[in-house]
Amino acid sequence: MASSLYSFLLALSIVYIFVAPTHSTSRTALNHHHEPKVAGFQIMLEHVDSGKNLTKFELLERAVERGSRRLQRLEAMLNGPSGVETPVYAGDGEYLMNLSIGTPAQPFSAIMDTGSDLIWTQCQPCTQCFNQSTPIFNPQGSSSFSTLPCSSQLCQALQSPTCSNNSCQYTYGYGDGSETQGSMGTETLTFGSVSIPNITFGCGENNQGFGQGNGAGLVGMGRGPLSLPSQLDVTKFSYCMTPIGSSTSSTLLLGSLANSVTAGSPNTTLIQSSQIPTFYYITLNGLSVGSTPLPIDPSVFKLNSNNGTGGIIIDSGTTLTYFADNAYQAVRQAFISQMNLSVVNGSSSGFDLCFQMPSDQSNLQIPTFVMHFDGGDLVLPSENYFISPSNGLICLAMGSSSQGMSIFGNIQQQNLLVVYDTGNSVVSFLSAQCGAS
Repeated sequence: MASSLYSFLLALSIVYIFVAPTHSTSRTALNHHHEPKVAGFQIMLEHVDSGKNLTKFELLERAVERGSRRLQRLEAMLNGPSGVETPVYAGDGEYLMNLSIGTPAQPFSAIMDTGSDLIWTQCQPCTQCFNQSTPIFNPQGSSSFSTLPCSSQLCQALQSPTCSNNSCQYTYGYGDGSETQGSMGTETLTFGSVSIPNITFGCGENNQGFGQGNGAGLVGMGRGPLSLPSQLDVTKFSYCMTPIGSSTSSTLLLGSLANSVTAGSPNTTLIQSSQIPTFYYITLNGLSVGSTPLPIDPSVFKLNSNNGTGGIIIDSGTTLTYFADNAYQAVRQAFISQMNLSVVNGSSSGFDLCFQMPSDQSNLQIPTFVMHFDGGDLVLPSENYFISPSNGLICLAMGSSSQGMSIFGNIQQQNLLVVYDTGNSVVSFLSAQCGAS
């Protein structure tokens, strides 16, 4: 039923654009019953390694390595020193969206990132730009481009904006030395046949430390005013991620198409941090392995409102799920106790806990893994938490976070329709065959 529902939604044609109202610059403003800029549309997502001649082992190895770097970036966001001149953001990710910019429309691909807000792409003239597969955008060649004045509310929404000749300037650092700098502007973005004018974005003229061939920029999907959902005035979006190595695309729905999705159980309450309002914090009460509830203090998963530590975020760009160390150790020990298999070293593949597969794999018994959310229990299929990076090994797709924050990663979200409803402060999960026609 869930699969057919999702397939029906994917078959819907692109809908018409409504007249765009004056856009809001905060989630508070979104609650003032503004009409959204668009009725709704669908975006196809490609895994960053899609189409490359890589084995399943190589795909997993690369994804885990990227996820580890992203974890470091996310932790840097929590632990950056006060008064830092360059704000630190998550960046990077696992899924690319194809879109176009300007008039005439110029296609490019960009990382979808639920851990940051800014939309940006490389622009001419470049002081320093990395290689990309499409021509670098030249704003002077677009009739719909405008610079963003320093007095703009969205310029002031930047953490550390600067001003040059009344043109808003930005700098975004990503925790690992990579950084994008440039000027802010407004432009028409096109998704398929849907064109949306006056979207504020960063025109990156100095982009250092990227150069991995993963798109020409980034589309922030976070909770801040600069993100794509916020600028579209939509309070609901959903995605359905196909497994790593799948030949089919994943899908992102925004606006009314996401509104059409019947939210399933379980669900979880969204919490917003005053320290890092970009992140989607969710409400997790506990974990079980097999029939055993794990002895984890529920406070481990609670966001500390005083200093922004702790809590658990749901994130599209982190590969594995990471738990605060004491919670992860409880999960790890429970699987060791219940798997009845020999533990082997999987660190060369980026995994902390691996087991030797039995010679007769029909005898493999994997305990269930349950996440106890405040709105119900999410029982994950075993392929969402155990993967085989190489012949003879089966590894737990989870790890430990050293800074106390937990992250619900994208391997655990594969073949789930994940619906973000910021208007009602809830995330819902519905089992689906993502990418099915």
